[in-house]
Amino acid sequence: MSRSHDVKYVCPYCGKEFEITVYDAVNADEDEDLRDRCMSGEIFRQTCPHCHKEFLVQNELLYTDPYHKFVIFVSQKPVPKAVSEMAGGPLVKRGYKLRRCSTVKEFTEKIAVFEDGADDIQVELAKYDSFIEFVDNKKGTAQDVTSVDYERCENGVMKINVRTHDRGMAFLIPLTMLEEEIDASAEDLKVDPTEFALVNSEWILSLFRKAEGQA
Repeated sequence: MSRSHDVKYVCPYCGKEFEITVYDAVNADEDEDLRDRCMSGEIFRQTCPHCHKEFLVQNELLYTDPYHKFVIFVSQKPVPKAVSEMAGGPLVKRGYKLRRCSTVKEFTEKIAVFEDGADDIQVELAKYDSFIEFVDNKKGTAQDVTSVDYERCENGVMKINVRTHDRGMAFLIPLTMLEEEIDASAEDLKVDPTEFALVNSEWILSLFRKAEGQA
């Protein structure tokens, strides 16, 4: 069930207080409009009625998609025990994936990944490989890269986009190659299915740094 509540908020631009509506929980099957607003990140966007500036308010949000069987908790903090106990055991037994996202960008991408039926561990590995290939092939420096994003997964191929300030490059990576990489490092890339794992770029980087003895 989707839930929302109103809270007092102070505009970061003009300093005036006003009331905003924030969502604590969204069920994608129950409300397609809310699902779309989550997918675009619009659900976190607020507009000050005084100065009319727009900004993001990243409140904690529990997003459930019963059709695709995944749950995402959006928060920069660890998942509360009550949420973990409520979702962890029962939903995992029913085949759900549990994830935590620390940013709106991670959240919107994670929805796209799971709706495509893709594996987000493979996605993070593909993004890392694409970044390394971009730099190693002298298409640009690491400092030039502004984002590495998942686009889609179809016909056994994953598409990743590496972007700089003025251009971008697409990488097409066969899933079979990613599966082989994961099999070779299965223990390192394993996540606990009963926990809301944080599977993102920082996570994959920490694993490679650890393997190289840098962490």
